[in-house]
Amino acid sequence: MPNLRTKAVRVPELIFEKSVEGRVGANIPVADTPAVNFKDVIGETRKEFHFPEVSELELMRHFVNLSQLNYGIETGFYPLGSCTMKYNPRINESTASLTGFRNIHPMQPDSTVPGALEVLGSVYDILRELTGFSDITMQPVAGAHGEMTCLMLIKAYHESRGEGDKRKVVLVPDSAHGTNPASAARCGYTVKTIHTGDDGDCDMEALAAALDDTVAAFMVTNPSTLALFERNITKICEMVHAVGGQVFCDGANMNAMVGTTRPGDHGFDCMHLNLHKTFSTPHGGGGPGCGAIGLQSHLEPFLPGPVLKRVDGKPILESDRPQSIGRVSSFQGQFLMAVRALTYLLAYGKEHIADISRYSVLNANYVRARLKDVLPPAHDRPCMHECVLTAKKYKQNGVRALDISKRLIDYGFHPPTNYFPLIVPECLMIEPTETESKQTLDDFCDTMIQICQEAETNPELLHDAPSTQIVGRLDEAKAVKMLDVRWRPNRTLETV
Repeated sequence: MPNLRTKAVRVPELIFEKSVEGRVGANIPVADTPAVNFKDVIGETRKEFHFPEVSELELMRHFVNLSQLNYGIETGFYPLGSCTMKYNPRINESTASLTGFRNIHPMQPDSTVPGALEVLGSVYDILRELTGFSDITMQPVAGAHGEMTCLMLIKAYHESRGEGDKRKVVLVPDSAHGTNPASAARCGYTVKTIHTGDDGDCDMEALAAALDDTVAAFMVTNPSTLALFERNITKICEMVHAVGGQVFCDGANMNAMVGTTRPGDHGFDCMHLNLHKTFSTPHGGGGPGCGAIGLQSHLEPFLPGPVLKRVDGKPILESDRPQSIGRVSSFQGQFLMAVRALTYLLAYGKEHIADISRYSVLNANYVRARLKDVLPPAHDRPCMHECVLTAKKYKQNGVRALDISKRLIDYGFHPPTNYFPLIVPECLMIEPTETESKQTLDDFCDTMIQICQEAETNPELLHDAPSTQIVGRLDEAKAVKMLDVRWRPNRTLETV
């Protein structure tokens, strides 16, 4: 278990506090234009700006020290559930930075970039094989964007059959990612919730009661956000298809299925894939992302154009698409994400691609087994690539899931996902991914067990956590509603 730091942490000075009037951080070349005294030009206004004046050495140390405060996959374990924060091999970055890829202009004629088109075509070919779908597009630039694109295809499909005015309802499980109902509403649909059964699977009676000819689609995450494989998925698809609806698979949890089972074989009509999660391209901090989608052939005419197709083995961009929903992003989306994904896929190869899902499921079940006595699983059955645990028994001591996560920070770990899915009380969702070693998982589990013991014997430790970091426990309501991070001279630091 990591050593807990007990000594006080020195809070670094802000660059404004290091400022000394007259210090210069850069040597400016002699100007070949008439000299202007900056201070004279802006006069008293300069005092309002409070520009910091520091030397080059102080500037360098300031930003290097700030960078060392960051937490990332290169510095520690990232157990965020549903996020798949796996290690991103640096060879991915090397290939994406090759001049021939990096310097392509998106408006170059297609004939000048056959290599780039082959990269896209190769990724499409592999994703078709891995998912079981007949067509792929990588235009969407985020997971939720891929969801919405799939619903746009479904909507266009129903409209082409003269059923657009009738099919106005999208069914969504109560365990769904929040983007699912948001995407459906954005496409003009009415969202109805389908409850989860006591066993963690979809309530089949509730689904049957909701199905009629007004249903456009059923959106289901598989494995679900409860970290369980939906055992009735084939039957669900049959039931929805029987009333003329379509079934969308939220592919955020594809890491549990890569190379082992194919969503297209389960009966799904379409799905989105987070390439920036499952296929190990960097995410977090805003992107870049890729919400690639896979679909069955009956939705192919509506694909966003131009559509990448192979003609005599060569990839081309096909623009004559009269039924297309139109572009959903500029050009072909985030092209360098395709370069990174192809590098990753080729590194595993057909022989080892299933190791992704096998080891991610193994690691998650190992964590689940080690923690089950202190943090019981929401459902007592084998999980998939992540485990969903509950800390509700500690509420009697005044300890919540958030307190446990805050205490983890004191031990040097990034917290797992809290309070999702919403239907699990005091939820902790942990996804170790396939890239973490048993030693790392043991350190994490030992720490979690220690914290749960503290929750019973000394709950105040958890209420005050984190106490070893530069930033301590915040009033989260004020931090959202009244956040003010602007520096002002002589301002008293107030806790928010």
